[in-house]
Amino acid sequence: KTPNRISLDSMIEKVVAEDYLNPPSIPHLTICVLVLANGFSLVGKSAPADPANFDADLGRKFAKEDAMRQMWPLEAYALRERMVAA
Repeated sequence: KTPNRISLDSMIEKVVAEDYLNPPSIPHLTICVLVLANGFSLVGKSAPADPANFDADLGRKFAKEDAMRQMWPLEAYALRERMVAA
């Protein structure tokens, strides 16, 4: 394997803030906002199919995972740009 790859740890290190919201109109919906070191933000969400199954801790976990998934292609693009420029 080459050193040209992205790790979950390197992505987690770039997160400088995270906020969670549960809108009053849809209290079983969890929204996660991640702010990265460069100021870029990512938004993830989660909600159970049945509102009676809502669990706040799981909602936060799944919403954060959803936001982090969006970071992979961005990091891959940035890595590819650095590789081409080198």
